[in-house]
Amino acid sequence: MEFLQRQRLRFVARNVLCRGGEIDLVMRDRDGALVFVEVRARAQQHYGGAAASIGWQKKQRIVRAARHYLATRTRSSHDEPACRFDVIAFEAGRLVWLRDAFRADEV
Repeated sequence: MEFLQRQRLRFVARNVLCRGGEIDLVMRDRDGALVFVEVRARAQQHYGGAAASIGWQKKQRIVRAARHYLATRTRSSHDEPACRFDVIAFEAGRLVWLRDAFRADEV
């Protein structure tokens, strides 16, 4: 989270849970967009590493949780801010920030 705040994103929430999904971090970008962040860590690069460990089903759960988050915090679809899905991956001690790692309409 500190890394993202240094990138000028504002903290909104963490560990947002809903039935069937979870979001590690919710941040707000300078342009007002909500950023749903999945944090992954892998000590080894086996099977593609941390970023590659986010498969189709995990993406579905993140998107489901994001939709729930938006539905419970906005009055109408006109109030929904722009959103994106980022990944923070810790790969063998190195932090990798994947902005706009996937889109809701891909899953």
